[in-house]
Amino acid sequence: MKLVISVKSGQTFQTDLSEDKAALLFGKKISDIIEGDLLNLPGYKLRITGGSDDSGFPMRPEIEGNGKFKLLLSKGPGYKIKRKGERKRKTIRGNTIDQTIVQVNTKVIEEGPTPLSELLPKKEKDEKK
Repeated sequence: MKLVISVKSGQTFQTDLSEDKAALLFGKKISDIIEGDLLNLPGYKLRITGGSDDSGFPMRPEIEGNGKFKLLLSKGPGYKIKRKGERKRKTIRGNTIDQTIVQVNTKVIEEGPTPLSELLPKKEKDEKK
């Protein structure tokens, strides 16, 4: 599972969670607060803002549960309107995290003593030779 963390400055950090760390998020819902100590981010508090499943379907905060649903949507997340008044039936995911979710988006609410850039170093891309 990937964890995407966004900070107030607009910068984002991405990290892979091991299976045991990801299992701590199961059952959590969008807008729940996570203690950073659980994810090796001491002093941080993170709010879950969304995510997507293994098929790429986005999570919606107003839909309870963790299954897939086909809904008639008129605005995002999960649908971008092209004309005013347009609606479309789209498949989306409920607001609860389970084992089919592959990406969880979070936002920093409370910062810890060390900056995220030191806790989560950026991965250097290998140069092709």
